[in-house]
Amino acid sequence: MTHPPGQWQQIVARDPGHSARYIERFRMLAANGQDLFGEARLIDAMVGRGATILDAGCGPGRHAGYLHAAGHSVVGVDVDPVLIAAASADAPGPHYLVGDLAGFDLPPELPQRFDAILCAGNVMTFLHPDTRVPALSGMAARLAGTGRAVIGFGAGRGYDFEAFGTDCAAAGLVLQARFATWDLRPFTADARFQVAVLARA
Repeated sequence: MTHPPGQWQQIVARDPGHSARYIERFRMLAANGQDLFGEARLIDAMVGRGATILDAGCGPGRHAGYLHAAGHSVVGVDVDPVLIAAASADAPGPHYLVGDLAGFDLPPELPQRFDAILCAGNVMTFLHPDTRVPALSGMAARLAGTGRAVIGFGAGRGYDFEAFGTDCAAAGLVLQARFATWDLRPFTADARFQVAVLARA
């Protein structure tokens, strides 16, 4: 099934070099000693050793690679084949797949249910509005019984926090906790970012 292209695909269609510059930006940040793994550390703290983890919108693989190195079984999915190629080169170990979060199949040899799903990097705001609920439904379907999805994105990016909550409910996800940052600062009415911890309804 073909889904409407999201914002990321539209950007890349207009500017084919965008993905490569994105990759190089994070390689430079890593080389300069920047901490790029806060999101992955949060997920690592939420699960037991050897957990199954889906990095939904994994980009060039920095979170997936960190979680693999911590001993987890990690699958990374991203719609951009250039980012997946970079992830395979820079953060080997996880299983990486090119796929649209609104609908993709996992090979039978890979985990089909996950103890945690990470969706960081404003990924949800890059999806076409028509594919947001299907993407969230797919996450709900792939959560293990006690699994949790952690989704973070900023305000002012075309996806209202309240609309996200409505979409989560439609997708079969229930909000367990919400924070204003990946280091778990309290969420307030004027927060400019949200990190939502969700479970299957």
